[in-house]
Amino acid sequence: MLKRTTLVLLSLALAGGSLAAPKKIGALPGVVSGKSGGTYTLTLGDSPQSLFYYGAIDNNLGLVSQQLFDGLVEFNLNTYKIEPALAESWTVSPDGKTYTFNLRKGVKWSDGQTFDADDVVFTYKNIIMNPEARAGDAGNFKLDGKDITIAKVDADTVRFTLPRPAPAFLLQQRYFIMPKHKLLKYSQEGGAKAADINSAWPTNVNEAEVVGTGPFKLSNYTTGQKVTLVRNPNYWKVDASGKKLPYLDKLEFLVIRDPQAQVAQFLAGNVDQINISGAQFPDLKQKEVSGAPFKVLRSTALFGSPPFVAYNFDAKDAQLAKVFSDVRFRRAMQSALNRERIIDTVYNGLASLPGHGVAPANKAFYTNTTRQLGSFDLTAAGRALDAIGLSKKNSAGVRLLPNGKPLEFDLTYGTDSSVYPPIATIIQSDFAKIGVKVNLKGILSSKLLSTGMGGDWEMILHAFGDQPDPELRRPIWQPGGSLYYWHRTTQPAKDGDPAVTSKMAPWEKDIYKIFSDAATTTSASQRKALYTRWQLLFAQNLPVTPIAKPENIGAVSNKYGNYIYNLGVIPGYNPVPLIYQK
Repeated sequence: MLKRTTLVLLSLALAGGSLAAPKKIGALPGVVSGKSGGTYTLTLGDSPQSLFYYGAIDNNLGLVSQQLFDGLVEFNLNTYKIEPALAESWTVSPDGKTYTFNLRKGVKWSDGQTFDADDVVFTYKNIIMNPEARAGDAGNFKLDGKDITIAKVDADTVRFTLPRPAPAFLLQQRYFIMPKHKLLKYSQEGGAKAADINSAWPTNVNEAEVVGTGPFKLSNYTTGQKVTLVRNPNYWKVDASGKKLPYLDKLEFLVIRDPQAQVAQFLAGNVDQINISGAQFPDLKQKEVSGAPFKVLRSTALFGSPPFVAYNFDAKDAQLAKVFSDVRFRRAMQSALNRERIIDTVYNGLASLPGHGVAPANKAFYTNTTRQLGSFDLTAAGRALDAIGLSKKNSAGVRLLPNGKPLEFDLTYGTDSSVYPPIATIIQSDFAKIGVKVNLKGILSSKLLSTGMGGDWEMILHAFGDQPDPELRRPIWQPGGSLYYWHRTTQPAKDGDPAVTSKMAPWEKDIYKIFSDAATTTSASQRKALYTRWQLLFAQNLPVTPIAKPENIGAVSNKYGNYIYNLGVIPGYNPVPLIYQK
């Protein structure tokens, strides 16, 4: 039984106005009240494909969007707990099926228009729940084939009604809320087709059209060069002393594709903060120790994106698909994966052995599966391949498939990453030693997800970020999920249809049921037990093969204060509104 939950914020009276209290923030370790003004420069790995967050699956767009928009709730940057954002409080019914959100009064869009329940209902119905929105999430709003509904109670209240309890539902409501008055014409509610929402806010849109409730607003976008944001005067947060946020006047994102070029620009003083890899750490740390005007910070990651390799169970080559689908093959190849070398040489020791779908830092759900990772043993890997009928080799020493063709396949990876190329090279070299030929196929990292989901690949090196609750990664790890792209035939033909369980292996059916059960039980202990079993099944059957869990490493100019780097390299968790120029 879920208890009724109400979160109440601190009050702050604004002189000369009747607006509701802004949200006070700043109660993080080391955070101080800053002075207003200044520009903070960051990097993007590529140009955003759109300026409409839900119109493209694009990490670079996400990095910009998290400074423009807010959700109903957000994470506390220190505790990982959910806190109020555009909703100042909420209640959950005793049966766990009704969530009522009380919206923060007095919030304005960056163009001065009033934010209210109409915007929330519009965003969910026309965008988030729209199966045609490329970066929407319609699948999360059906439970057991029945719709979750949202309704406006009054101007300041919205209510979600669920067909059954869903204990992680609140965690999922960090979706960015969009302005109805700017996007109505692209929506079904405004008379357009469902897919027309993706055409909103192209990269050449008039900047004034892109409005949000976040700390900054769009000022300029020059494709291939930079995205400039300026302070949103209507932003609704204040610091602990009551001073309006953000402190900065301007936030600039420079498009720099090459990681080494990003570092060079940082060292030249043209970029104020960068995320770096373990390989880049020693040089920058030495420069800091020698008196360079910046700090390099490390922390254990809960969030962040541990890399993995996946084999395409539905590869176009039927022989490869059959081999890849055999768990004995995946286990054999895990023995040929030299994690320790990758951790030492690629990450310079600043990474650790990974979990299976849950970060080791996640004390609430992590189960230690280190033993199932095994050890690097090429001899054992070779024997295991012999045992499954792949013992014959050609004159070049490459193993032969049952049809006589070489056991040869492409490894797709991101060429513009600082870690993917050396990891791919190590894999290629070690696999060759046991008679498996790997051809390296490099693409832009921003294309990895779309390539994976498109199915035109054989082996892929990719990563998904961890989250505090496995339910938030259900589309990735539950067979048939929208991002379960290594076995696409388990996915439904269209949104709303059930997963294709007839295409699942027995262990996949077990995992499918685990996620379905964990999504409905309100018992914390039962959810923990279910997700423990999932991690063990993951470790034994390897739908993907995890490689390492990198630490968070960031470098920031000494010109700035309140730089906090404790939650990982994902959008939304470095509190830019609190950063100030000294």
